[in-house]
Amino acid sequence: MPQTPPKYIPALKFGLLTPLYDFFMQLTMRELIFKRRLLEQMGLEKGHSVLDLGCGTATLTILIKKACPEAEVTGLDGDPKILEIARSKVGELDITLDQGMAFELPYQDGSFDRVVSSLVFHHLTRANKMRTFGEILRVLRPGGELHVADLGKPHNALMFLISLIFSRLEETSDNIKGLLPEMLRETGFEQVEETARFMTAFGTLSLYRARKTG
Repeated sequence: MPQTPPKYIPALKFGLLTPLYDFFMQLTMRELIFKRRLLEQMGLEKGHSVLDLGCGTATLTILIKKACPEAEVTGLDGDPKILEIARSKVGELDITLDQGMAFELPYQDGSFDRVVSSLVFHHLTRANKMRTFGEILRVLRPGGELHVADLGKPHNALMFLISLIFSRLEETSDNIKGLLPEMLRETGFEQVEETARFMTAFGTLSLYRARKTG
């Protein structure tokens, strides 16, 4: 019997809310602050090929291109409506935007020097997290790096209280238990580390870095 493909859930759960995505992110997640920090830790160089996995409306994708115009930048998202917004924001910038799922990346092995992901993994079940980590490892070049910003283990009492709401959900529980680094190592990544933490309206947001063996 063929498997039923995973149901796609828009970034704000309901498609009608997609046009409000940028406003919501700025209001609740300190978006520009943590995305600029994520960008700094990527260590971009001229000629790098970069994939923004789950690019949403391309806020981070555009920041990457402007920070390193010589980089080859690709954004991928599974939501066609959010990609329409992304294309309108990208304008004349030399950025490729593709539609596809994180756990079935439409790219050849060793296509990218950097893969970056912002607030994607807490939407995925554990099985799809692991599938996605495996796909990222596949498309990274030897020595390439993955940089992630996502919900993480609460780092103070306030963040713990907020996280109680989300810890019961299958998709977010691994994040809140602090298991993403362990899952990355299990997939085959090395030099896995948590690099920063931020307080947000949804709990602790953690930044991670991981490397593919060179």
